[in-house]
Amino acid sequence: MQHAREDGPPDLVAALARARSPERPGPDTPAGGAVRAWPGPPVPFPKAVPAGLDLHLLLRLSLAASDDSGRLRPTPSAGALHPVDTELTVGAGCSLPPGRYGYDPLRHRVHRLDRQPPGTPPGVTAELSVTAQRTVSHYGHRARPLLLLDTGHAAAALYLAARALGVSEPEVRMDGRAENPLAAVHIPPPDRRDRARPADSARVPEPSEAPPTPAELLARRSTPPPLAGTPSQDALRAVLATAARASTGDVRWCAAVGPPRPGLMEPAADGAALRQCAAGDARPTLAAWAAGQAWIADAGAVLLAHGCPADADAPHIRRAHLRAGFAVHLAHVTARRHGLTARPVGSWQQADLGAALGAAPGRDWVVHALALGTRHADEENTT
Repeated sequence: MQHAREDGPPDLVAALARARSPERPGPDTPAGGAVRAWPGPPVPFPKAVPAGLDLHLLLRLSLAASDDSGRLRPTPSAGALHPVDTELTVGAGCSLPPGRYGYDPLRHRVHRLDRQPPGTPPGVTAELSVTAQRTVSHYGHRARPLLLLDTGHAAAALYLAARALGVSEPEVRMDGRAENPLAAVHIPPPDRRDRARPADSARVPEPSEAPPTPAELLARRSTPPPLAGTPSQDALRAVLATAARASTGDVRWCAAVGPPRPGLMEPAADGAALRQCAAGDARPTLAAWAAGQAWIADAGAVLLAHGCPADADAPHIRRAHLRAGFAVHLAHVTARRHGLTARPVGSWQQADLGAALGAAPGRDWVVHALALGTRHADEENTT
């Protein structure tokens, strides 16, 4: 079986339907370069200016690789393939001179592409697109939703890095209208609230928790399985609340938990407690739906983003997956703050959650997930 070509404009509706099917990908193909081949020589980051936006630190906290292979980065990616490419439009108040740059996360350098466009606001705008071949090389026809989820995670990593640097209102565009760029994040200089917002940008609802610290962002990693141990109700409620705020209604959220009272939990109407919306242990079914990852059946809990019906158009599909990736990334940080282990799960086949619960088929699909536990794998192996 040959991988479907993903180098041209995709029919996203057909691509998602095929990705959701039980069809298996073919053999791996070459992934190509780990970063885009930006023109011109690499440029190191200058020293940060007083009261300016430190782009060196912003990108180190969000997108930069910390190992020679390029796989280890602060933002998760399906198969650690990292398909997201970043172009920066730099305005006044930044540590780089104004202009357009391509970012190389392996060498943590930029390549100057052009001068800044007229009307560029202060700060930096990071435009996120993808080199699909990197993900297609392993996941084949299942790659398209993973590319969107990865982009949402990258947007969230930039958002959190900006918050850690004292920016109160990073502006995120994930409206789903465009294939390139898929998302954009505008970050003004710290404590500067510029009223000239980029077109189609939106403010993320203000988080209830304190901004993350740089150390928190550099330390976050996806926990390898197993993820045993059921989270407390307080921790699970906090993680669900973070995800729901961050996705602004494009997907809905629940969590599958095991014994002693297995079922699907969702926030109650007042948000102060959780209620069971379905009885029974869903985790074994989720393990089968998630490309047969058997360890999910024993996870402490599985946070689920669901929605995006089968008849959704391309903008809806892009928006739902981008915002689900964004929300799971923020929920991952909340989970770590509550002492939980966590691992995003992005590949889902035949995961028609609504139909499994007795509703009409094709209306309510699993889009993304975050597996949760209370014990690390090394702790589990010693018990």
